[in-house]
Amino acid sequence: MGYDFTPLFRSAIGFDRLAHVAGKAANAQAIPSYPPYNIEKTAETEYALTMALAGFSPDEVEVLQENNTLVIRGNITEAARAREWLYRGIATRAFERRFVLADHIEIEKAELLNGLLTIIVKQVLPEAIKPRRIPIITDASHRQRQASNEQAA
Repeated sequence: MGYDFTPLFRSAIGFDRLAHVAGKAANAQAIPSYPPYNIEKTAETEYALTMALAGFSPDEVEVLQENNTLVIRGNITEAARAREWLYRGIATRAFERRFVLADHIEIEKAELLNGLLTIIVKQVLPEAIKPRRIPIITDASHRQRQASNEQAA
């Protein structure tokens, strides 16, 4: 089942990537629930992704930014698996989680403290895409500009 984004394209320009991401998310299979995570907005342009990774050490976790995708992988070493468990209630299986990032997102830092991986993500807008005022030329301003150009010549 797909979505029709035709109404969006009638009044918006350059949102074809957004439509592609939305369509991809709508068609995605069941999203795994392991490991659990939170996404929190901490400031106007800053977010924190916190993932519960009990039993993982920093060298068993990989955080990558590939284009507009944040990829987090975890893989417990064989030495940690070679124990004789009487009861095992803390899951430490291998995982890979992917998060689609908006344009102009930068990963500021990732830290693993007390079993929680926290990734700070910030949206940084380049000057070229920040709002700017466009001057409107009137007959009077056009005549002034012509006069200035003639005096300079």
